[in-house]
Amino acid sequence: MDTQNAQPRARRKHRSLAQELVAELSQRIRDGLIKRGEKLPTESAIMEEQGVSRTVVREALSRLQAAGLVETRHGIGTFVLDTPSASGFRIDPATIVTLRDVLAILELRISLEVESAGMAAARRTDAQLKAIREALDAINESAAHASDAVSSDFQFHLRIAEATGNRYFTDILSHLGTSIIPRTRVNSASLAREHEQIFEAIARQDAEAARAAMRLHLTNSRERLRQAHEAAEAEALHG
Repeated sequence: MDTQNAQPRARRKHRSLAQELVAELSQRIRDGLIKRGEKLPTESAIMEEQGVSRTVVREALSRLQAAGLVETRHGIGTFVLDTPSASGFRIDPATIVTLRDVLAILELRISLEVESAGMAAARRTDAQLKAIREALDAINESAAHASDAVSSDFQFHLRIAEATGNRYFTDILSHLGTSIIPRTRVNSASLAREHEQIFEAIARQDAEAARAAMRLHLTNSRERLRQAHEAAEAEALHG
């Protein structure tokens, strides 16, 4: 990584820090400054260069991985993949920046995942139900750790998509990756209750109840995100 012009700089919010880092690393990869097959600098090196925390670096790397720009090999490091083609369907996490962008992604999820939940309820196997339960338990266990909770949350929705038996639901959700999960967590009790309602409807194979529970969860997520954004704006204005 070229460090000559990259000096640590003051930045405002955790979310914007990760977005800025994603945009910067994405651009370096696309410009060939970091070449395909090349290993990215260590988390510590990026932290020092960019003046950000390890949490910010890990979130940025997670988004780059979701975008198909890099892959992490456990115990070895993170490597640049072949640059994705400009043609074809893709959503780059680096472009999901504003509140409008995130709310638009949630609208897409509502249209996709409401039907996914209904189909999962009608078609799921016992093994698939067990996988959904395990993902839900992982969310509950990692609720205190935001980055882990995001990954567990995504796995919960992915397991539901897999239970539809329609690989295209899984393909689209996998393509979107963890970038579709809002990082804002306002009321973990509410989220846990909503997730349980989705699971219970799928468990009893009630397709209509599963659709309703998923729609409620995602519309509530959208509203929680909007409220959190407004509160942050008000705090910044008066702070």
